[in-house]
Amino acid sequence: MEKSVRPLLVPVRVNADFSQKVVIRPADYRWVDSPMPGVERMMLDRIGDEVARATSLVRYAPNSAFSPHIHEGGEEFFVLQGVFGDEHRTYPAGTYVRNPIGSRHSPRVGAEGCVIFVKLHQFDRDDDAHVVIDTRYADWPPEHPPGFAELPLHRFRNECVSLFRWAPHTRYGEHSHQGGEEIFVIEGCFYDEHGAYPAGTWLRYPDRSSHNDFTRDEGALLFLKTGHLPAGARTAGDPRRSTQHL
Repeated sequence: MEKSVRPLLVPVRVNADFSQKVVIRPADYRWVDSPMPGVERMMLDRIGDEVARATSLVRYAPNSAFSPHIHEGGEEFFVLQGVFGDEHRTYPAGTYVRNPIGSRHSPRVGAEGCVIFVKLHQFDRDDDAHVVIDTRYADWPPEHPPGFAELPLHRFRNECVSLFRWAPHTRYGEHSHQGGEEIFVIEGCFYDEHGAYPAGTWLRYPDRSSHNDFTRDEGALLFLKTGHLPAGARTAGDPRRSTQHL
């Protein structure tokens, strides 16, 4: 396991040029200590210091916790491993959650620990939906076209979030992304004309980019988010001050 380094102390900009495609595979992970013992993060993109517009993997050791905090810019996460929890409930692997702007909680994790994919300070000010979906028990719509199944998780204006299941040896074809596309590969392996993206890979395709994607023997399960990236801008704005720290 990659050894952690000291906590983040100064403002950072990680993959802050939103006009560029970004690919981070598991071999690229570099875990960084958070301010709380037992909680680490892998920064995927970030603008800010301990209060940031951020996309991260956050890893909780067994029986760890994070201090109470307010989501001034909203929080969206998907539980990848283990069981995440707070004072409201527990969220097993496969759970999708949106905590709206102004919500508050105190994360705590039991004996299993957990890993979550989380996005902070990226909500539209008018998007106030609180969403909790345990995708393990969700009813997926029928495959359409054949080889593809999509489970909608959230939609607001141009932003669309879903799980996308690809059968083996399926080709989507070349397509473009108005407002960009962001992918986290949960299972299997995803491909395009530029390379292979195994489970644990995070990809960010910029506004108006295009690619030709497909699967091979493994098929793939993807966390997919589209239409949410800055159009025609190189960077997103810095978050305003808040008490949100992950």
